Amino acid sequence: MEIIKTPKIENVRMLDRYSKTPSQGTLYLAATHLIFKDPDEKKETWILLMHIANVEKLPLSTTGSPLLIRTKTFLSVTFVIPKERDCHDVFTALNQLSQPANIEDLYCFTYTVSVSDSSKSRGWDCFNLLAEYQRMGVPNEHWSLTELNREYKLCDTYPKHLFVPNTTNNSVLVGSSKFRAKGRLPVLSYLHHNKASICRCSQPLSGFSARCLKDEKMLYHIAKTNSNSSIMYVVDTRPKINAMANRAAGKGYENEAFYENIKFQFLGIENIHVMRSSLNKVVETCELKNPTMNSFLSGMEYSGWLKHIKSILDTSWFVAQAVDEGVTVLIHCSDGWDRTSQVCSLASLLLDPFYRTLKGYQTLIEKDWLAFGHKFSERCGHIQTESKEISPIFTQFLDATWQLMQNFPCSFEFNEQFLFTLHDHVHSCQFGTFIGNSEKERIELKLNERTYSFWGHIESSREEYINPLYSIDDSPGLLVPNLCPQNIRFWRGMYCRFENGVHPREPQEDLVLAAYDHTNLLENHFKFLSKKLTGLRNMIMKKKTQSREILNDHVNVVNNKYVRSNSTMEPTQEHPLEIDFKARDARTSEEEMEDIQNDFENVAIDWKLMNRATECSCSSPFDNLSKKNYCRKCGEVFCMRCITKREVSGQEAQTSLPICKTCCESLDS
Repeated sequence: MEIIKTPKIENVRMLDRYSKTPSQGTLYLAATHLIFKDPDEKKETWILLMHIANVEKLPLSTTGSPLLIRTKTFLSVTFVIPKERDCHDVFTALNQLSQPANIEDLYCFTYTVSVSDSSKSRGWDCFNLLAEYQRMGVPNEHWSLTELNREYKLCDTYPKHLFVPNTTNNSVLVGSSKFRAKGRLPVLSYLHHNKASICRCSQPLSGFSARCLKDEKMLYHIAKTNSNSSIMYVVDTRPKINAMANRAAGKGYENEAFYENIKFQFLGIENIHVMRSSLNKVVETCELKNPTMNSFLSGMEYSGWLKHIKSILDTSWFVAQAVDEGVTVLIHCSDGWDRTSQVCSLASLLLDPFYRTLKGYQTLIEKDWLAFGHKFSERCGHIQTESKEISPIFTQFLDATWQLMQNFPCSFEFNEQFLFTLHDHVHSCQFGTFIGNSEKERIELKLNERTYSFWGHIESSREEYINPLYSIDDSPGLLVPNLCPQNIRFWRGMYCRFENGVHPREPQEDLVLAAYDHTNLLENHFKFLSKKLTGLRNMIMKKKTQSREILNDHVNVVNNKYVRSNSTMEPTQEHPLEIDFKARDARTSEEEMEDIQNDFENVAIDWKLMNRATECSCSSPFDNLSKKNYCRKCGEVFCMRCITKREVSGQEAQTSLPICKTCCESLDS
């Protein structure tokens, strides 16, 4: 808080290039967020400080000092602050708070949740690397677990659990590790059912002529794990000219003359610097003040972004196709934690339908990105680091996934909103899941004890991320994508999501998902009421049967002895006991019917049309960025802040449902 010298500034103007008139209100600077409140429009703009990519002071104008803020979520906003001194204070504070010098100062270490049932342990135990390899059938007669990296002494950027060919020995493993950049020796990433595998490593330290017999043996042993093929592909994801340039630094690529039964392929994915520059050009294109069709198309062409996405998908498809045909593939780039992670994970996504589920995609990220040492904190700029280390590698992976989802809309269990949420929280530092650059670092930071897990957050609102079109039957073993140039699309939902004027309609996916949720809720409610009414009917029939049995054998108490009644009654006269039983049955039935009536009223049969909801009951207006939430009890539409989750009677599956605050109060009263 010592960094924040000016926490509140009034009469600030917020410029939006899609609005004819700027908003005017109050700017608040808190420890975690920058908040702009416009009282006239009843609108609030919240910017998480960790999302800020850069802050720029523009030249002074007659109305004040402009401050341009660009975020990692592709928001670009300008605040015109009346006093230059206040603008400078905010500028200085944002630069320090958006990129702390110390990793311990990140948002995740102070973040807490208000929901009482959300513990820090939730989500941290949902992935187990050994269990994932067991799902693939490993260990087996060809692959086994090595203990050499249990304390990260063999390679500190790899996971502690590594699977290698059974026929190798420790000497070969150590020798191969020493011959690979950063010690990242060839290990198993994915095993297909036909014995073909995807293995990963870093570039060899070959220079112009160096060789390593132990590394050559390592690749020989990997090839021998697959008896269905006589060859193995080694895929270098880099352009060949880049790999050749690395030879001058004592690195490079494998010499085919030294490796037996190896086919070598260069597949041309550019390095992190080219990708960073490419995304910057995309952002500049999306920020054009008066864009024309020609300027937009030429800007996208100049950025090369779609070309890079296509090259990543082409490489992944080459690997997936080879593995499906029974050929083992070894993948590397330079250090084996950027392009290698992209290709290994996307090829696995194409091969295995499990990875297209919500749980499977989480597993894929945990395995190929987190466990195998993608440098999230450096690539995402979590803390102060050299700008040249920042690059949108993971963003490209999500973009490539989205391209596949457009090809196969029924083959992925998760929706586009899940990709947005994943992208934003990778950069937000709100959860400890993506903090650090390796498994070793995360263990040393004790993130599973000190921070919340992103996967726990996803689990608590899983229904929001389900693709209503998903069908297991429409998710074949191998996806065969159509990667012709015209099928690679610009992801407007990601890079232009803050353009209010360009998104006039409700997203189709949101409408379908709302209909899907409503249908499931009503089906659940119908099953519950059917069981309840069946139970009530059975209870009434049972009570009637019991009353008849007792009346047939009723007793009168005379002189403290039980004697059978011999009294006679008129045929039309009801017996006193029968009257008593009927009264009790009526009371019981009335109570049951009252419960059923309450259960019936606890679930909204009709939902308000989403496109008719213009603002929440708290007066917050809905725009294209606002997540609209249905209250499952009253059927009205609310903002996130007016919705909570709790269990409500009236449904067969007793799970927590989104309920508005007013309905919560009525349930508690």
